[in-house]
Amino acid sequence: MLFHIEQVHAPADCPIGNGGSRSLHDATVEGVEVKAVYGAFMEHTVYLVVESDDIEKVNKFLLPGMKTCSAVITPVSERPIPV
Repeated sequence: MLFHIEQVHAPADCPIGNGGSRSLHDATVEGVEVKAVYGAFMEHTVYLVVESDDIEKVNKFLLPGMKTCSAVITPVSERPIPV
């Protein structure tokens, strides 16, 4: 299953110069594959698309940003709703 993740942090918590936006997640978590990472950096927002079969693994993936970011996790699909 694909998940679209929006991570938002406060300017005071910005990781620039301290690992950058990729320090806000753990790409080594087994069972979570990062498909894309995008940033609206001046808005202090990072967008990720990841694939996983387990929301707990996705939560573990996001642990590094837990104390500095809020995250919205949305399941997404490229297939339309069946009629």
